[in-house]
Amino acid sequence: MDSAIPPDAIDDESRDTLTGLAGIASASDWLDRNGAKGFVHAMLLGLHRFRSVNLAYGQSAGDIALVELAQRIRIFADEEIGGDTLVARVGGGDFLVASAGKVSRERWQWLAEALARRVSRVLPLRGEELQLAPRIALLRGQPGEGGPALLDRLDQALTTLQQQPARRLQWADGSHLARGRSAARLEADMIGAMARDEIGIVFQPQYAVAGGDIVGVEALARWDHPQLGRIGAETLFALAERGDHVAQVSRHIAGRAMWQAVEWKPVIPLSLNITAEDLGDDRLVEDCRLLLAQTGYPPSSLTVEVTEHALIADFERSAAALEQLARLGVRIALDDFGAGYANFRTLKALPVNTLKLDASLVRDIDRDPRDRAILRAIVAMARALGQKVVVEGIERESQLQVLAAEGCDAFQGFLRSGPIPADQIAALSR
Repeated sequence: MDSAIPPDAIDDESRDTLTGLAGIASASDWLDRNGAKGFVHAMLLGLHRFRSVNLAYGQSAGDIALVELAQRIRIFADEEIGGDTLVARVGGGDFLVASAGKVSRERWQWLAEALARRVSRVLPLRGEELQLAPRIALLRGQPGEGGPALLDRLDQALTTLQQQPARRLQWADGSHLARGRSAARLEADMIGAMARDEIGIVFQPQYAVAGGDIVGVEALARWDHPQLGRIGAETLFALAERGDHVAQVSRHIAGRAMWQAVEWKPVIPLSLNITAEDLGDDRLVEDCRLLLAQTGYPPSSLTVEVTEHALIADFERSAAALEQLARLGVRIALDDFGAGYANFRTLKALPVNTLKLDASLVRDIDRDPRDRAILRAIVAMARALGQKVVVEGIERESQLQVLAAEGCDAFQGFLRSGPIPADQIAALSR
């Protein structure tokens, strides 16, 4: 996937010191530059009454929450928007996401709804579960409109929106909904796309740190909507959640990926992502059992990847579901490790075979001795627990050299390959 504005492109003096994102000065400059070239789309996400979090839990806990939310927003921008994208913290609990890529007004609104879904996931804080309800103002910049003017329009729209408790999204021109497809129409499009097998799968290759052979793939959903363009997994699941179709979409993706994977000879290990909704579905384990039987795909080659965020809603039920999957012979990976709270209770309570380290954790391992020390400690812990370590987001040869020196098992990232179609995976394996 294409990356949002790279951290190295942000001047240290313009960087937000808490989250590491671009600050308001960098954001304004970016909007100036890209607005001069053509249209930009932007959204300003505000965490309504975030001050109450600081009052209830203390400033340090509020800062921890902001760092976690910044990570969620950055990862979302990487996965769902890509291209020439800016992610910035512009003050307090306000975050800006902007794109200079070609995007329709309608798609920008669906992206905003999907981002709100990710940000509003339960967040553990001081032994409690915090759930924030973000509000998002959106706009499409006018030709030549400068950064300060764009930010001012967004700020005014967000202020108006925060005075309307029933609304979560609003365009800066005052409208609530984008013209075009209604939610019901888009939901129908999605159901039809599954029936016609139009929701495609791409695969992110994983390579052995030692030797460089392909050792696995991660399946990722992509829907190329004929009018709205590419819709990534988060936006797809946001649409599915509206109509209570999450389980249906998950099973469709899993089935399509497994039928494809069983054709690769020799077998390539396959990783599938599962959501909080999947873990709460009583049919998850039985559906997995049936898919394995129908496709003939070996259970020991299948890994389900789950984030700590997905476990929070009902940890005990999630743990029970993962235990049952493990009894089928399926392997369990804890995804985005290091991007959240890395709760060690999770490592003890779940049958975790693999830790997948988030790209943010290893971005500077070749430059910062502290980051390398953290990686070394995680690898040592994983070894003591009998777990493998897979690292995401590797882009430089110097990072890979550090992974080899510290004993990591596998990596994925643009150093070798982004997500690619199934036929290219077959060629790589040969």
